[in-house]
Amino acid sequence: MSLALRLLLSFTLLLCLSFSAAAQDKATLSGILRDAKTGEPLIGANVGLLGTTAGVTTNTNGFYSLTTAPGTYRVQFSYLGYQTQVQEIALNNDQRLNLELALLNTELKEVVVEGERNTFQDRLTTPQMSMETLSSREAKLLPALFGEVDIIKTLQLKPGIQSGGEGTSGLFVRGGSNDQNLVLLEDALVYNPSHLFGFFSVFNPDAVRNVELYKGGFPAQFGGRLSSVLDVKMRDGNRKEYDVSGGLGLIASRLTVEGPIQKEKSSFLVSGRRTYVDVFTRMINKAKEDDPDWSPIPDYYFYDFNAKATFELGPNDRLFVNGYYGRDFFTFNDENFNFNFNWGNRVASARWAHQFSPRFFVNTTFSTSNYEYEIANQLDIFSFNLTSSITDYTLKTDFEYLPNERHHVRFGGSATEHQFTVGRLQASSQDGSVNVQAGNDYQGQEFGVYASDDWSFSPLLTVSYGLRLSGFRNDKTFVGLEPRLSANYRFTETLSLKANYTRMYQYVHLVSNSGASLPTDIWYPSSPGVKPQRSNQLAIGLTKLYKDTYLFSTEAYYKDMQRQLDLRDGAQIFGNAELEKEFVFGTGESYGQEFYVEKKEGKTTGWIGYTLSWTNRTFPDINNGKTFPTRFDRRHDLSVVAIHEFSERMSATATFVYGTGNAYSLPVQRFIFQDVNGEDYTVIPVYTERNSFRLAAYHRLDLGLVYKLKPKRGTSDLTFSVYNVYNRRNPYFVYFETLKDEETEQITGFVAKQVSLFPVIPSITYNFKF
Repeated sequence: MSLALRLLLSFTLLLCLSFSAAAQDKATLSGILRDAKTGEPLIGANVGLLGTTAGVTTNTNGFYSLTTAPGTYRVQFSYLGYQTQVQEIALNNDQRLNLELALLNTELKEVVVEGERNTFQDRLTTPQMSMETLSSREAKLLPALFGEVDIIKTLQLKPGIQSGGEGTSGLFVRGGSNDQNLVLLEDALVYNPSHLFGFFSVFNPDAVRNVELYKGGFPAQFGGRLSSVLDVKMRDGNRKEYDVSGGLGLIASRLTVEGPIQKEKSSFLVSGRRTYVDVFTRMINKAKEDDPDWSPIPDYYFYDFNAKATFELGPNDRLFVNGYYGRDFFTFNDENFNFNFNWGNRVASARWAHQFSPRFFVNTTFSTSNYEYEIANQLDIFSFNLTSSITDYTLKTDFEYLPNERHHVRFGGSATEHQFTVGRLQASSQDGSVNVQAGNDYQGQEFGVYASDDWSFSPLLTVSYGLRLSGFRNDKTFVGLEPRLSANYRFTETLSLKANYTRMYQYVHLVSNSGASLPTDIWYPSSPGVKPQRSNQLAIGLTKLYKDTYLFSTEAYYKDMQRQLDLRDGAQIFGNAELEKEFVFGTGESYGQEFYVEKKEGKTTGWIGYTLSWTNRTFPDINNGKTFPTRFDRRHDLSVVAIHEFSERMSATATFVYGTGNAYSLPVQRFIFQDVNGEDYTVIPVYTERNSFRLAAYHRLDLGLVYKLKPKRGTSDLTFSVYNVYNRRNPYFVYFETLKDEETEQITGFVAKQVSLFPVIPSITYNFKF
């Protein structure tokens, strides 16, 4: 038995012993909290005993379990945006109580309605830090590009979470790269969470219930990535009545249908979305097809499709089946050239939730995910096809045990079969003189087992500690031990200090041609020549609640990253049977301070986030071994979000962002190489240190207005938004234009030119539900 496995077993035994004398003479109140209108479970709702510090939140199934000494209690059930219920309960033995909470603008009869418990209290009492939560309802209030709400773009307004700039896909969290984010959709892994070259995410806001993003302090059940965990949960669908909802926008439309399969017992949700820019570009190309000077506009569109079914099999069993399919298409066709590029994800999962008792339950999930892209080029005499893909099959089991009011224990394990197709190239000529096939297929097995405990050591001190053992087997077996520790100390009812330490391992790696404008990404497994990446992160922070209305928090963090992977300059990644020879390896570090102020009650709500940070890499084979800033190193990052409700029917939103310009490599001089006098010459740029220049600072103001209509049936609204209100020409990239003498055609110099993507863009979207 390995040392790592013995340590994990010893740790699990220690957990069991720490509450082996779990209190006798205790009673447990448990149940499920649901939305009164749709019957969907409420995630993260609060259940507390008034007059005490005892309280819990509902899990991803809406389930709660609160264990305490027998007695009569006034129990409060609350959730942001819903009416709070308070019930007096004689808790002399275990009881099950399922409740439905109504929205604040509806009438609730036969219950006591009191002031809502402020949800900020949870940020003060739990040991979890470095976490952001977002509901689809909150995201829909903010102005968006082309009127299309995007959850990932909204998360980028939080401190420590950055975009790579306009036209760059993914998230960059606390100095981590895009591939170092674990993105889960109903517990199934999503490898590429972006549409339209990063302008939109794959998550349809109509189908999403809520999102949790962990920047650090990762719970032990998560592993396999270094920088963040993005956990996306879909809505279950209305189990009481049928609903149809959707939206019509400038470039995309969406439609969602949901309802009961068996009323109050099972439900379904089906949601689809498609852009239609290609419809207009094809019309323009057809109108111009007789113009010899016309260059056709490429076609681009994407679509995605979500489906979920939920079944209540009995009082203690539920089944959730989820599926996602999405695809992007980029094509360019004329009489001489035919180029097609498509990429996308396929995801499916089935989860069985079983309750053994009010204190012990389990979730078992089987999931499969696939990401692939294909580039095809068809000429009259020659054609080629490039493909790359990764397919996963995962089985995982997660147990939760609540022995008493002081402990919340989680343990479980997972196993994944990876199948990789790496840079497969097929090329042939029409006459058969050329026929090339190259590329590699790999397999790998990844596993993880874990145990953790949230321990309320005292009314002032709460500790979360855990251990994860992970591993990967390809031609070689790698094993990693990942300790997790978080603590929260409350100085007062409104002030707490938090700290955490986390170690993470990553066994699959993204190999990307950074010079390409299209997402030509290859996922590559750990192997004897490519060791798994590893990170250690420390964070400490203060949280202050002011007048039960304003939440102030600040966190300082430091993260070191080992075995970082990059490509050599000029690397060939397609059709290369010895791709590992193109890799170089180094280290990275990121550190900074985050500041956050939020107001969630009243007519005017919103937040301000600011991050001061440094992100560097060091590679012996790059930049002469000197440390250099990454492209997404951003010294200053500021976001301001304001939402004001004028009336029940009208609300306005404003978002302002500012960020230091991305680090960039530019030539400092050029020399001319001419092999033979009088013949053509070559201009060769000379670079010094990598990323030694900065693009201009990025800043932008967006405004939005939501006006609720009064249809005869259902609800509807018009959402107006203006993206980039003052028409800031933010940099996308910089190139150099050559200046020549008009008479001699001799080069006289070079001038830098900036390319920008988006000017001011107004949009309008009609949203409906009936």
